[in-house]
Amino acid sequence: MKVKIFKIRLDDEFLYQDQRVLDAFLESHEIIKVETAFIQDEKYWSAVLYFDELKIVQNTVKDSKNTKYSVEDDVLSPDEEIIMNALKEWRSEKAKEQNLPSYFIATNKELMSVAKYKPAKKEELLDIKGFGKHKIENYGEEILEILESI
Repeated sequence: MKVKIFKIRLDDEFLYQDQRVLDAFLESHEIIKVETAFIQDEKYWSAVLYFDELKIVQNTVKDSKNTKYSVEDDVLSPDEEIIMNALKEWRSEKAKEQNLPSYFIATNKELMSVAKYKPAKKEELLDIKGFGKHKIENYGEEILEILESI
């Protein structure tokens, strides 16, 4: 297990860049644990990520069990839009509860993948890129409840 610290500055001139760096890191690593703190004096989020590096396999034929589902485009059907809006609302409430930026809960791409893939069991969430054991343990049940209620 390795550790990496990110600084997410809230000033408009830095926020997008800092988020892109974090998103790129999240896409290429398996996150085990996250610790965050808001640094009031300098107005930024500090995020400590404990991770394992993902093994990149150079095969032309991929094993379907290792391939994670991820949306290729951002076009949603009307039903998927309803799911996406419900998931965004849930994420916003959860982020406020936990005093975290919303993308720490789930990125838009992850929520969009959930809306399109429509998993019915926690195990199926593992098939979606960005959903590991930690995220599923913390949020899986609530995400499935949202999907069932719509």
